[in-house]
Amino acid sequence: MSKRKSNFLKVKCGDCGNQQVVFDHAASKVECIICGKSLVKSKGGKSEIVAQIVEVLD
Repeated sequence: MSKRKSNFLKVKCGDCGNQQVVFDHAASKVECIICGKSLVKSKGGKSEIVAQIVEVLD
């Protein structure tokens, strides 16, 4: 079985502790739905994850 090049990740916001699911190749900035802190920054390919990764979802 081949490994996927992209994944969904469960991340935890460093400010409020909220956990939400994000895509690791996001086309735009992703913010926490509770406090608005940036969780993912788009880099034109694989995104920069600036939150704590809790789980990689299959």
